[in-house]
Amino acid sequence: MYQYDQHDQAFVLARVEQFRAETNRYLAGELTEDEFKPLRLQNGLYVQRHAPMLRIAIPYGVLSANQMRALAQISETYDEGYGHFSTRQNLQLNGPKLERVPDILADLARVQMHAIQTSGNCIRNVTTDQFAGVAADETADPRPYAELIRQWSSLHPEFAFLPRKFKIALTGASEDRAAVKVHDIGIALVPSQDGAMAFDIYAGGGLGRTPVIGALIKQALSQEQLLNYLEAVLRVYNRHGRRDNIYKARIKILVRALGADEFARQVQAEFDAMSADAAAGRATGPGAVSQANYDSLIQQFADPAYVTFTTEDALQMETELATRGASTPAFWRWLARSRHPHKQTGYTAITVSLKNGKLPPGDAAAAQMRLIATAAERFGFGEIRITHHQNVVLPHVRLDQLNELFKMLQSGGLASANIGLLTDIIACPGGDFCQLANAKSIPIALALQEIFEDLDELFNIGELELNISGCMNSCGHHHIGHIGILGVDKKGESFYQVSIGGMQGTNASIGRIIGPSFSEEDVPDAVERLIRFYLLVRRDAKERFVETANRLGVEPFKEAVYEHAD
Repeated sequence: MYQYDQHDQAFVLARVEQFRAETNRYLAGELTEDEFKPLRLQNGLYVQRHAPMLRIAIPYGVLSANQMRALAQISETYDEGYGHFSTRQNLQLNGPKLERVPDILADLARVQMHAIQTSGNCIRNVTTDQFAGVAADETADPRPYAELIRQWSSLHPEFAFLPRKFKIALTGASEDRAAVKVHDIGIALVPSQDGAMAFDIYAGGGLGRTPVIGALIKQALSQEQLLNYLEAVLRVYNRHGRRDNIYKARIKILVRALGADEFARQVQAEFDAMSADAAAGRATGPGAVSQANYDSLIQQFADPAYVTFTTEDALQMETELATRGASTPAFWRWLARSRHPHKQTGYTAITVSLKNGKLPPGDAAAAQMRLIATAAERFGFGEIRITHHQNVVLPHVRLDQLNELFKMLQSGGLASANIGLLTDIIACPGGDFCQLANAKSIPIALALQEIFEDLDELFNIGELELNISGCMNSCGHHHIGHIGILGVDKKGESFYQVSIGGMQGTNASIGRIIGPSFSEEDVPDAVERLIRFYLLVRRDAKERFVETANRLGVEPFKEAVYEHAD
């Protein structure tokens, strides 16, 4: 896990005091709302429907048990005692008082956290795979590269006021769990011929009003040139991106307008000009990164002190787990849905569901955050990850401690066996909090969780990603849900469009709308009809909903949903 050095700490503390002064000036009437807006946005502060919202950065989704406890304490001291983990691996507080925000930032700084560039037209929180560094299918750990990009992009003067917000994601595994193809820039780590890392670069992906799958614009970029190439991409975007129309300002619109080949050509020309600046003595460009720089970062993400287990040890532990599971079905179901293959023999990564039907998806009460922190210390070297699915991961759990962990999580309502199933819903806060939302997301999510609360039924339905967004900004990533639900406004009333067939990952695709929108009270029934039809027509129990939807197309599902609708 990356630890601040003295320069990091001084920088963040200075930023807190700077924002405290700006906030005091605003509250005293010395700054107008328009003057204060860019200052608050780049410190993570939004004006929401009922109160400010503060978005706290969790770089590439990694935090310590101590930091999780600090978030719990902050949520109790300054807000309503809970936090919302977002699809960007951040944490949001939905009700702090404006005058207390500088105090929150000061408390965050004490545990090496901040809210810098979590909003505004700048490079946002860099994200990656929640299993980075431990996944069995990983080529290389992407976290050191994500940290490099975080350091480079923080308060970069050239990219502080881009045409629109800008998001970067990295993956180092064969399975893309970071959704790199729907980001402004997506980076896939690949082996190079010299044994070092190289990068495939995607650009122009994104969701929102115009969902687009990113285009591959560069293959096998050397690791030395990563920052130079990213800077070239951003320079082309900064130069040509639309600033006259907020709906056409994202890089995806520019890539589409120019065409991916022409965009790639312009980026390459910019990159060549930077990397061939021999007259200035910079033959490899101003942002070239040496192997020594990488080695220093890689050391920050060294493996913890694992216990060495043999293959025979692991097999024995697996046998004991199966025996215990035979007598405790709840434990066995939880294990079936929550564990992920680990590179270290005798260990697994455990996903902790924040979708128990009592709180909105992604919400965790302060007591639950403290419980997760304690579990991380006892069973996982004090390390915690936040996922794009708004859940939490304990990345280093011994197989022989899984039963004890289950009991601890169960005591706090955190042992739901629904990871990857229908009730593991991704949802933005929607109209309950966000002033941009056209409709509420939370009531829809809670209603669906109530309808499909039977675990036998969930396991029978199988893997299914259901995503809900309260508006076209797609904070709930509805475009890439197997079932996507989008809130729309119809003459002041909330309605919901339903799409099917979306998918994130290596074969990312955008869902297709099945037909006219539904009222709030009709959405759960429409989803239930989709599920019932899928169960009738799937080839076998192994065929997932998204596979059936893509095999049959939209029309059969549309007929099944609307045939009996009033």
